[in-house]
Parts: sequence; C-alpha cells; structure tokens
Amino acid sequence: MTIAVVDYGSGNLRSAAKALERVCAEAGLEARVVVTDSAADVAKAERIVLPGQGAFRDCWDGLNAVPGMVAALQDAVIARRRPFLGICVGMQLMASVGREHGECPGLDWIPGAVVALAPGDPSLKIPHMGWNELNIAAPEHPVLAGLGTSPHVYFVHSYHFVARQSADVLASVDYGGAVAAIVGRGNMIGTQFHPEKSQAAGLRLLRNFVRWQA
Repeated sequence: MTIAVVDYGSGNLRSAAKALERVCAEAGLEARVVVTDSAADVAKAERIVLPGQGAFRDCWDGLNAVPGMVAALQDAVIARRRPFLGICVGMQLMASVGREHGECPGLDWIPGAVVALAPGDPSLKIPHMGWNELNIAAPEHPVLAGLGTSPHVYFVHSYHFVARQSADVLASVDYGGAVAAIVGRGNMIGTQFHPEKSQAAGLRLLRNFVRWQA
C-alpha cells in the first residue's frame, strides 16, 4: 500500500509522514509513505493525505500550481473513492469556498464555507491554539474508533469550516461555541486539529485511517 502525502508547498509534511510511518509499522502494515508533488504518484496511491497550514488562498493557489494535482485528486478521491484525509487547511480545502482575505473557491467536496473564528466568549484568543476536548458526534465512524468520548487534541487555527449539512460534522470542539473539528463524507475525512501533534489520540486516528476500508 502506498500513502501519498501531497506536497504543494504548505509545510508541515515531514511530521505528518513520520506519524503515518509510525502507525503503519505499529499496525504491521506493509506500507510506503511518499511525500510527493507528483500528480502521477497521487493517482497511483491507495490512500491520500493533504496537509496544510497558513492561509486558505495561499494553500489553494499552491495546490493549483502543481501540474495536474487538482485533477488527480478529483479522480482519485471522487471518481475512484480512495480514502482521503485532510489536515488543518487541507481539511478546509474540502469546502466549497474559503473567506479568508476575500472569497476563494475550494474543492467543493463537502458543501460549506471556511470563515473566521468568532468565539462567543470575547476572552478567547485568536488563533485558537492548544489542547482541547473533542465532542464526537459519530463514534461509529471507523476512523474515530477507540478515541473515547472526549479525547484531547491539538489545534492551531483562526478560521473554521461551517458545513452546510450537520451530518458532515463528525466531531466538534467548544471554543466559545461549537466549531467543526472533524468533517467527513463517504471516503473522505478531515481534521481541523493536527493528529500528528495530538499524541495518543492523534496516532489512534491515523492508525484507523491507514486501515480504513472506505
């Protein structure tokens, strides 16, 4: 099995790849984790991971600057239903539109918009940074198996995904109001937090993902 970690200049690739290598080894899976900017590699991969950090538009522009990458993702994830994991801005790019520094289209895989965090509690700082408890709405999802009812995970973000359909939000976090922490539909799942930085809970989620038969 090959797991492609998409390199489009967003940074934070090596830590995600190392965490995936670790969970594959611990699970006894014969898997190759490839950090790649090749659309051909993504087209051939059995699983795809899209990390991301920074501004939505910068990540969108970076993804589109890689020859053939958006088309390869569309074919692999939507047409051929390969298991897909988006992390942080990689998760946000699954939305229809991002509204950071103006309006910018997204992949439109899960209907919704990425908008600025606006906590109901004015004492809460932006960006939302640090460890917070997940409220899991879909404990039956295979990628969330074994996480428990309220695992703690690590966030760093100033914008969040507002899904059009509540069923697409698999877990939330309370940050002056409910904020989507995990979204998913079909063979796709995305985390606003960083599983590769979230210790046991994050590694468990990644282990579930590499074994997921979507």
